[in-house]
Amino acid sequence: MTIVEQIRRRSGLSQAELARRSGMPRSVINTYVRGHREPGSDAVERIAAAAGLELRLAPRKPPVDPRRAGRLLEQVLDLAEALPFRRDEQLAYPKLPR
Repeated sequence: MTIVEQIRRRSGLSQAELARRSGMPRSVINTYVRGHREPGSDAVERIAAAAGLELRLAPRKPPVDPRRAGRLLEQVLDLAEALPFRRDEQLAYPKLPR
């Protein structure tokens, strides 16, 4: 779902009403909603204001908790060390077709 569609749904406005309030053609709003074109930051701000919403910058949470990821990595490395190790004296490379 595009940002413009999220704004439209949250406001409860139709595309036509959102276009009217933002002073943009309905076809442009429709293009943004369908994801055929990405609006610039100014356009997003204008559309949000027309929908009665305010855009704010907020700190972004990292997608991965670094402490949890570190614990998982330690577990994986511990498991890898527990695996039996057998050294191949000669590496077997597959023959490439000519």
